[in-house]
This record gives sequence, C-alpha cells and structure tokens, in this order.
Amino acid sequence: MNGDPNRNSNANNNNTSNNTTNDGSLAINTLNLPHQDSQDLPITPTSKKNSFSNYSTPFQSPINPQNNVLQVNGSQIDIEELIQRLLDAGYSGKRTKNICLKNSEIATICAKAREIFLSQPPLLELSPPVKIVGDVHGQFGDLIRMFTKCGFPPAANYLFLGDYVDRGKQSLETILLLLCYKIKYPENFFLLRGNHECANVTRVYGFYDECKRRCNIKTWKLFIDTFNTLPLAAIVAGKIFCVHGGLSPVLNSMDEIRNVNRPTDVPDFGLINDLLWSDPSDALNEWEDNERGVSYCFNKLAINKFLARFGFDLVCRAHMVVEDGYEFFNDRSLVTVFSAPNYCGEFDNWGAVMSVSEELLCSFELLDPLDSVALKQVMKKGKHERRIANLTAQGQTSNHGSFANHGSFSANNQSQQEDNINSNNQSTPITALS
Repeated sequence: MNGDPNRNSNANNNNTSNNTTNDGSLAINTLNLPHQDSQDLPITPTSKKNSFSNYSTPFQSPINPQNNVLQVNGSQIDIEELIQRLLDAGYSGKRTKNICLKNSEIATICAKAREIFLSQPPLLELSPPVKIVGDVHGQFGDLIRMFTKCGFPPAANYLFLGDYVDRGKQSLETILLLLCYKIKYPENFFLLRGNHECANVTRVYGFYDECKRRCNIKTWKLFIDTFNTLPLAAIVAGKIFCVHGGLSPVLNSMDEIRNVNRPTDVPDFGLINDLLWSDPSDALNEWEDNERGVSYCFNKLAINKFLARFGFDLVCRAHMVVEDGYEFFNDRSLVTVFSAPNYCGEFDNWGAVMSVSEELLCSFELLDPLDSVALKQVMKKGKHERRIANLTAQGQTSNHGSFANHGSFSANNQSQQEDNINSNNQSTPITALS
C-alpha cells in the first residue's frame, strides 16, 4: 500500500455560523471552541427518529476475581497483575529497551484476545453509554492520561476506532494494555481495526521494528494474527455508524460487513480496504481516488445517501489528524475523532474522546498537547494520584465519568447532561448483538 496514513486532512468544511436549535439551545462553531474543562456547549441536535425501547436494558454483573486468571495452551497468567505492570511502566515515564511482560505472557494475551474477537461479530452492535476513542498510535502516556480523565475500565464503556500501533514509541505497551482490558472486560471494551493493524503498514511505520528490537519477529507475527481477527465497524444504538476510515462504494448491505470471514488480512482494494482507508472530502464526485494512494474519498452526497439508506444519524470515524481532536463535516453528519495529542511531536493538536450517553447525547473530552518533558512530569504526578485513588476507592464508589462537554448533540432532540457511567467496580455489558 502507498500513502502516508493520517497525514491527509480533507474534512475541513464545518458549520461556521451560530444557529438556534428547535429547543432554544445554541448551535456553536465547533472550530473555535475554547479548550476548557467545564463548559457545556450544545450542538444542533439531529431529528427525533428512534427511542431506546428497541435495546435491551443492561444488567449489573459484579466482577468475578477468578476471571483474572487465564489459562491458554497450558499457560496461566493473572490479567489484572499484567495490567498493573503495564500501568506502572507507563507512570514511570521511562522508555525501556525491554517490555515489562515476558514473551510467553504476550503470546497468551494474543491467543486469548483472538479467541474473544472471533467470538464476537465483525460488525458490533452496541447500546450506549459508551466513550469512543480515535487513533492513539503508540502514545502510551497519552493513553493513560485519557483513561485518567475519562475513567479506567470498567468505570466507563469504550469503543476504540483503531490505529493502536506505529509512529509512537510505545506501541507494544499500548496494544498490550488495550488487549488486556479487552480480555478482562470483553462486553464493555471494544477494539475496531484500523489501517495500521496490518502487516504491510506496520512493516513501514514502526511497529515491526519495535517488536524486532524489544521482543522478536515471532511476537510481531502473533500481533498480526491478532489484528486479522479484529472487528471492522460498530453501530451504536442503531444510529451512529463507527469505523476507522469511512464509507465504501461497494457497501450495499450491513450484512456484507457481518459476513466478513476472519481472520483476514487487509486486501489492496474492496470493502475492508475502504472501511479502513477512505476519507471524507469536498470533491465534486461522490467517489474519487484518495490522495493517499489507497481507497477513495467520498463527498457530502455520498454521506447523505449512506445515512438515508441505513437510517443512521451520524458517521463517527478517525484516521485523520484534526487540530482540535475532533472535527465535524457535512452539517455535523460526520465527525472525525483523533485521540493522540501532539501527534508524532509535530502537529501540536489536541486529542479528543467522544462520549455517547444513553439518550444519544454526545460530548467531547479533550487532552491538551504535551511535549515529552511535560508528559513525563504528568505521568509522575499521575502515579502518586493513582496510589491515593486506589486507597480511596477501597470500599467507596469511584466516579470517572467527568467530561469537558466541548459541544454536544442529541439524536432524540433532548439536551441533557450525560449520566455517570458504572461505578462500584461493576461492569455492565453494552453489547446488543443480533
């Protein structure tokens, strides 16, 4: 494949005027939002199309400590202990030559993750509340910052849109922590495939070299086998279509995604390639060649036809660096979410996470760009705060659901504050699989 992933940013056509919505709230210019942590700025709500009566009510299921112990091919590991080791490595602020996990432990994690991914469909159908995360690209410290701000699992349900590895210096720690959380909370923590979860791309953009340098090539192959089992897209509450890249001209039915056979590599063209590589643009034609050299660009008309055909209100995707961490396109019918602040140390961009409440009220939490020195200081401070939080959390209810609310819109035309998500160390399954 050719092209420089994440460097293309065509989706720059946003609403620039302030408008009053039907419920009297103010529709704001999302390009000029102040970067603060306390404002609640509503965005124009979509039309009222659906209630939540069609979705199952989540039930409370307390965590079983016995689920922490994994046995795969005769190997036994404690998943919670591995998570703590990874977090300790992140909070140390040090980038060591050797990974904090053994090769045998990594192999066990990959084997169990593959088993879980293949037990769930290629097209996930999820019920909110859920927090949606864009590209993280091996920026392990920023990933921990994001969890600190938005809630460590299972205090919040998560859907990641792909691109976990490459470019950043700690891709191994990043993908391993995410896989561990997937194993520990399989019905609350979801990982989609990005264009970088592919053998060809990782050979060029860093993950292959990192595995070779810090582990071995066999370990890289284990991750590739795991990437080949990742789901490709998700639908939240029947209204929000989530994918790493974008739309495809050959997608005529959601069953085409549901019926994808895994494990599979990423083909050079076709449906899977488009879902992982395509981009929105202001092109005159519905579909034009992508300047990345891979897949297509799709315009506003293509988006509108897609939404109308499948009854969706919003496309949520990643795949592009955007200055504010999120960016709307085509009258807020598509949003790009990018969650790696100060991307590659070059872009000075913010990172964002989009939260979807049970009422389909969407809001954004932002991570400010930090250089390596500032990030290291934050990690050291975070380690101390984490110790205090762990002591405080024993026997108490923790609340990790605080969001900056830099813009919100509701698919059922209600401007409500998002509810706090899951406390008391309980996980509430959010899958609504057909």
